[in-house]
Amino acid sequence: MSVAGVVAALGAEARTLGPSAKRSDGLLKLGDGMLAAVSGMGPKAAANAAERLVRAGATALVSWGMAGGLDPSLPAGTICIPHLIIAPDGASFATDLHWRELTTAAIAARRTVVNGKLLSSGRAIDDVSGKAAAFKQTAAAVVDMESAAVAGVAALHGLPFLAVRVIVDTAGDALPDAVVAATGTAGLRLSRLVFGVLKSPGELAPLLRLASRYRVAIRALTAVAASGALAPLDFAASSPSRIA
Repeated sequence: MSVAGVVAALGAEARTLGPSAKRSDGLLKLGDGMLAAVSGMGPKAAANAAERLVRAGATALVSWGMAGGLDPSLPAGTICIPHLIIAPDGASFATDLHWRELTTAAIAARRTVVNGKLLSSGRAIDDVSGKAAAFKQTAAAVVDMESAAVAGVAALHGLPFLAVRVIVDTAGDALPDAVVAATGTAGLRLSRLVFGVLKSPGELAPLLRLASRYRVAIRALTAVAASGALAPLDFAASSPSRIA
């Protein structure tokens, strides 16, 4: 049986995986023998977390969490289990076909799932025009900052890889300036966010809209975890390879 190692940038994303116990090495032990690491935001942090999981015995890797929407047709809460990850340098990584199909089948009857492409960007794309340009260039359904880094570690070690990302801000949503200013590698700093809203009260309405989308995304992530589709599998499929 394989041991799935899950990389989540934020603690809130990791908590959707269900009950966990913190190990002495800082990793989280989940049900069904899975492991998880809360990496912090960005590709370097995600790659470091993926390597820690491999050293701890993970034999398959998952990039888990929320993403920004690029496809204008997709609403908040849409689950993306992509077939292809596009790295910032233009390289591509295929996800594990068998794992992807099983995960999709486990949740598609109850939730909206797409299997398109995922763009991993080297920086946050937080404005509508930037999202539109990225969609036109890549036709990717969603964007994040971590999945390509985790896929790269999986490819380096010859391990199966899967990405599960849920849209929080849609293609038509610009992230409020207060949110952008308050976000660091460890996530959102509440004190900075409050200061930003007090400084610019007009940011309150888009912030409340984003908060509503966030709750929808968290529920969707929780539903994927509850489906049991991430449980360890006997993999006969190929590991991700750098396509270009």
